[in-house]
Amino acid sequence: MADELKKGDHVTWQSHGNTTEGTVERKITSDTEASGRTVRASKDEPQYEVKSDKSGRTAVHKPSALDKD
Repeated sequence: MADELKKGDHVTWQSHGNTTEGTVERKITSDTEASGRTVRASKDEPQYEVKSDKSGRTAVHKPSALDKD
């Protein structure tokens, strides 16, 4: 589990049964729009917007879904 990630950190996560690699774009600590959806987040329960190295697309994940390289 990756609790304290910061912009630029390289991470991996599971996507559709495959391991995806990418970079943390930002930490989200309040409800906002990101990656085409409404993200529910707070300072106590942040989420991270990550950009895939392969596709260049962004996704939002909870810290427990990300592994820091």
